[in-house]
Amino acid sequence: MNKSILYIIIAGAVGLGLGYLLFTNSDNQESISAEVGHEHIASDAAELYTCSMHPQIIREEPGDCPICGMDLVKKETESSGLKANQFTMTKNAIALAGVQTLIIGSKTTTGTNTTNLSGRIAINENATATQPAHFNGRIESLAIRSLGQEVSKGQRIATIYSPELVAAQQELITAAKMKATQPKLYNAVRSKFNNLKIHGQLLDQIEQSGEVVTRFPIYSHVSGVVTEIAVNEGDHIMDGKAIFKVSNLATIWAEFDVYERQIDQFKEGMLLSIETNAYPNRSFEGEISFIDPIFNTQTRTVTIRVILNNKEGLFKPGMFVSARVDSSPGTSNSELSIPASAVMWTGERSLVYVKPNPKETVFEMREVRLGQKAGGNYTIVSGLSVGEEIVVNGTFTVDAAAQLGGKKSMMNSGIEDEQLKSKDNKVVFSEANEASLNSTISGYLKLTEAFVESNPKRVSEYATDLKSSFNKVNLETLPNSAKMQVTKITKMLNAIINAKTIASQRENFVILNENMAAIVNNLNNLKPALYLQRCPMANNSEGAVWLSTSEKIINPYYTDTMRNCGSVILKFGT
Repeated sequence: MNKSILYIIIAGAVGLGLGYLLFTNSDNQESISAEVGHEHIASDAAELYTCSMHPQIIREEPGDCPICGMDLVKKETESSGLKANQFTMTKNAIALAGVQTLIIGSKTTTGTNTTNLSGRIAINENATATQPAHFNGRIESLAIRSLGQEVSKGQRIATIYSPELVAAQQELITAAKMKATQPKLYNAVRSKFNNLKIHGQLLDQIEQSGEVVTRFPIYSHVSGVVTEIAVNEGDHIMDGKAIFKVSNLATIWAEFDVYERQIDQFKEGMLLSIETNAYPNRSFEGEISFIDPIFNTQTRTVTIRVILNNKEGLFKPGMFVSARVDSSPGTSNSELSIPASAVMWTGERSLVYVKPNPKETVFEMREVRLGQKAGGNYTIVSGLSVGEEIVVNGTFTVDAAAQLGGKKSMMNSGIEDEQLKSKDNKVVFSEANEASLNSTISGYLKLTEAFVESNPKRVSEYATDLKSSFNKVNLETLPNSAKMQVTKITKMLNAIINAKTIASQRENFVILNENMAAIVNNLNNLKPALYLQRCPMANNSEGAVWLSTSEKIINPYYTDTMRNCGSVILKFGT
């Protein structure tokens, strides 16, 4: 009996030992196999290269960008920690595209309410000056060539040919010869040059040499940073006409829009704490120096102004700033507001890009509901919260990155309640709808050409023709998003037709283009290919897009002075 028990124990021990060896070996083999397989997959993964400035360019080998010639860089792979609709951009791409973000102001939870305002830096109009011409003539050379150039008083700014000055010099030479006998005549001729702001050594030189100076130098009698240049070399100038304007940027304005129910919270002399993303670790204090006495009945706001010391040159006109002021417990809470440049539209949807983590270059699209527009800002009804960080400049470049990554974007709405979706999340049109929408493109391009020519009459005529083309599209058979886009386009065409000025027509053209781009993005077999182009200065520096058959930039939002402003951000078709 004891032997039997002993044998059973020995057999059990042997069985357990064999099982341990067998199963441990099997697990190890599977682990090793999985690791080898993972390494093999990782090593076989193809590296992709893209352009930091033009993310639509993707190549399997390094090289140059065919658009701008920059070196292609490795395309970053998506982090596994990202949510479904989040995507990343390289820091280099963000810097080159001029992407800027703004943190929506925070509220206090103690005994006071905090009112948060969004605004912009503007030139101090009380510290501007104009350099005019003081006689008629033609500009032979111009030393002032670019905005932002600094000019000092007494600096030579141009060389002028003036028949008026030639005749005046001949009179001076003749009068100088008779100076001893007719001093009054000499003094009268000499004083004429004082009225022309010409005096000193140059006149003495003309008298002594007896020779007329045909190319006459003129000198600045103002100092500051050039903010406007009114002439070019070869232009004819007239007495009193501006040559350029300068501003003294030692002080600048920070301007904010205040809603009607908030007006009683602000008084002249009140201190505001002002911040800007350019200097995230600094805050600046300034007193309210001006409250506009005229109430804007369209936006239901008034403008308040703060004068800031800018001797260090930290603030640049056009910068976004935010302000915070604490009010007593009895006052109402402030509304959230964001710059209009942060918002994109497609159909009836308003979209912004949010940066969920301030330490990472991760973005995601967010649909928001907007309230009233106050100057350059929109109030937020829903979709954003205090403290969130949003993109306020370079939104279309961020949207292009989302589109290329297959994420939700303005072009790629991600609406799931439509049955006509392909695997790449593009709206699929029926053959009839595809044909009717394709037929509108030629009319759209003619309309764009009329805007390039700044011809309001032709703009109205081509808008009427394009409206007729869109009226032939069967709205009932279109997917919901496309139906909204076509409806919006038709509405904008009506506004363009009825507008009295080219400026008003261009305002409606901005929204038309946003919806037209969304439709073209979903069309197949585009011939020729279309390029989505964007100018960041158009639409009051909020940016605007348009479509073109050429990569060359011919801006429909400006006349000749800004005709080349813009860049290609996407290509549709092949």
